[in-house]
Amino acid sequence: MNISANARALVGATRALSIKWGETRESWQDSKAREFEQKYLVELFASVDRSAPLFDELDKLVTQIRSDCE
Repeated sequence: MNISANARALVGATRALSIKWGETRESWQDSKAREFEQKYLVELFASVDRSAPLFDELDKLVTQIRSDCE
């Protein structure tokens, strides 16, 4: 299990989603688009941004635990 690699994949997928959302917003500009963004995407993007450094710390911790157990 490589936590850092999974974190990078999550961050990459979120960036790709953000790009696609930006493209979608060019043609979808009504109140439902704003509602969707506020209800789902704002918190998703913020949560991924906050969690990415934590994944790195968790990966270091797991590596240290494995090393200690050997």
